[in-house]
Amino acid sequence: MDYGKWKYEQKKKEHKAKVKQHHVSLKEVRLRPKIDQHDKETKLNLARKFLEKGCKVQFTMLFRGREMIYLDTAIETFRGISDQFGELAKIEQPAKKQGRRMTMVLAPIAVAAK
Repeated sequence: MDYGKWKYEQKKKEHKAKVKQHHVSLKEVRLRPKIDQHDKETKLNLARKFLEKGCKVQFTMLFRGREMIYLDTAIETFRGISDQFGELAKIEQPAKKQGRRMTMVLAPIAVAAK
């Protein structure tokens, strides 16, 4: 067998594996407690595109300084996000606080069924 042909086929196999791995990847959308409505809509549209491609989306709410008093706002924001993506995604990991950040993971329904 020709070495060049073998090397070419190995490269093709690696590329196929990488493409398959890309489809089940985790994308992150970062938010802040005092985010403006238009900015939030822009980030949610981006998250919708990720979910439609089949990627999981992790929403991260970052708190700085005295913003820790806005935990109730963050929980309401995450609840609104999960309601908005109700037909497209399912909650894989509910919102939980980890130090100065709060995270929630949504998975597309097709991936969640697997």
